[in-house]
Amino acid sequence: MARQPPNYELLSEEKTKEMLKLFKGERTGFVLVGPKKYFFPFRYIEQAEGFYNFKARSDDTWLLSHPRSGTTVMQELIWLLANDLNFDVAKKRLLTERFPFFEFSLFNHPEVTQEFLLFNKDDTVKQQLCREIALPGYKVIAEMPSHTPRFIKSHFPFSMLPGLLDVGCKIVYIARNPKDVVSSWYHLNRSISTQGFLGDFSTFFEYFLNNLTPWSPYWEHLKEAWNLRNSKNILFLFYEEVIHDFPKTIKKVAKFLGKTYTLSDEEINKLTNHLNIQNFRNNPMVNYSELKACKIIKDNSFIRKGGNGNSEDIFTPELNVKIEKWIEENLKDTDLRFPSFNT
Repeated sequence: MARQPPNYELLSEEKTKEMLKLFKGERTGFVLVGPKKYFFPFRYIEQAEGFYNFKARSDDTWLLSHPRSGTTVMQELIWLLANDLNFDVAKKRLLTERFPFFEFSLFNHPEVTQEFLLFNKDDTVKQQLCREIALPGYKVIAEMPSHTPRFIKSHFPFSMLPGLLDVGCKIVYIARNPKDVVSSWYHLNRSISTQGFLGDFSTFFEYFLNNLTPWSPYWEHLKEAWNLRNSKNILFLFYEEVIHDFPKTIKKVAKFLGKTYTLSDEEINKLTNHLNIQNFRNNPMVNYSELKACKIIKDNSFIRKGGNGNSEDIFTPELNVKIEKWIEENLKDTDLRFPSFNT
């Protein structure tokens, strides 16, 4: 018997008109999902049941996060550790194929997909990609070979996912300080056509704080995962810790994945170098080069600076005070704290 996905309500007509003028990748409207009012494009209505009733498997490995929390580097790290450091395949096969994005189809409005097809009308390969990214992930992933473990990325909060803990699959959740998240999220929303944000940072910042950017509310997203962090099949990581000590993270993730092989210092150094932000940014297998080729995303905008504390250059003193207060208020009812390192 199919499970019923969380209820939704439409965003108010006034706010919808306002946001459709700024987020040009959406053409219909937005919905607020569940009691926590997670924010999604209108296509959620069409696809919610398929995502919520997706059949996860015990040998699946899921990577969960709020967007712009270090997800991509963790995808590559998890895939390489789980596949015995098979750099040969990792350097030839796109990360989006090895580790597909569960719900990206929600952000491919049919009108925008048609524009992508028209823009790439002289290249059938690029047109095929434009069609593929619009396919619901629950259909694409279900068709992957059953004899091969699956690696799945999602930004859905736990309350919107298809019962992963009931199945027993491995789940890694990565969190990042919201100051760096909102800065990076703003830049991506401006550069990727499925979002097409036209406003300035202060405008986007207000939407983020008021839970009106995709996958918001940020705090509810993190707290759902934080409250489950002691489950045996969940590994909760902070991005700040990951980049502060890659070797320690590599060993921790390998242990969580149940990998019994011993990683030599040479292998750890090779993997650390592979994940170094400078090399990572220039790696076409992980930096969404295929979307750049189709002009869906601007060049050199998906993987940016990495690191910790790189948001300071975009915050005015007034915005900085505001987000610090917002962080303080939202941490009052939890023992969740972000680590701080000088990197």
